[in-house]
Amino acid sequence: MTFRSDTCRSDDPSAARIGAVNYLNTKPLVRGLAEALPAAELIFDVPSRLADRLAAGELDVALAPVIELARHPEWTVISSACIGCRGPVLSVKALFRRPPQQVRRFAVDEGSRTSVVLSQVLLAEVAGVRPELTPLPLGRAIDDVDADALLVIGDRAIDQDESSFVETWDLGDRWCRWTELPFVFAVWAARPGFDASQVEPELNAARDRGLAELHAIAAEQATAMSLPHDLVLAYLRDNLYFYFAAAERRGLESYFSKAAQWGLIPSDMGLRFDDRTAER
Repeated sequence: MTFRSDTCRSDDPSAARIGAVNYLNTKPLVRGLAEALPAAELIFDVPSRLADRLAAGELDVALAPVIELARHPEWTVISSACIGCRGPVLSVKALFRRPPQQVRRFAVDEGSRTSVVLSQVLLAEVAGVRPELTPLPLGRAIDDVDADALLVIGDRAIDQDESSFVETWDLGDRWCRWTELPFVFAVWAARPGFDASQVEPELNAARDRGLAELHAIAAEQATAMSLPHDLVLAYLRDNLYFYFAAAERRGLESYFSKAAQWGLIPSDMGLRFDDRTAER
């Protein structure tokens, strides 16, 4: 895996097919992006499908689950913008119907890739269990799924009623307290051969624009999602971190190392970073 922006030039890099996550957490990262890149096609989908479409060459750039970087070393990370956390993330949760140490069957959100592996690492390291995984289909009510615990991500995790569960893990909080490192869920990645020179600065600028306009984004999304404005604003402002900084790099390396120790990704992926990608 490489972290750089000097990929090969295509005929019209400004006409990129850009895939973004269709969750609230991505709104600050795409603020004004369509207007800044009018020739580009902006496509929204869940993280797992974005990864598949980037791998299939159906997208030029995608906000990709970081675990897929371990599976696709040919991808290039092209922006310092990311979706991460330095504490509780609110939108990635493991919900337990029995104590974590007794979990044998674990239903995982079909939209997730990174959080599935994160939950496997935490369950193995913290609870000492390696449960069987079963899918939690998109759109399926969690009450209809037969499992000892469930992984839910994205918007449905934010206002999930947790009263019927014996325990809830906010996976961002669990990771950060356990490792004393941040966690990164997704980064902007490009397919091989795509010239990202025109796209990269606009991705960074969209992030900066979104953070400057968080109050407006929160107001818009609170109305659209029928959620309290204060909840949406606090989530975007306090729970998420949008810069891939030096601490995020260490957190990502630790995540890959622990995932490899449990046989969840290759152990010889050979991470390489370019200092131009990291900020702050």
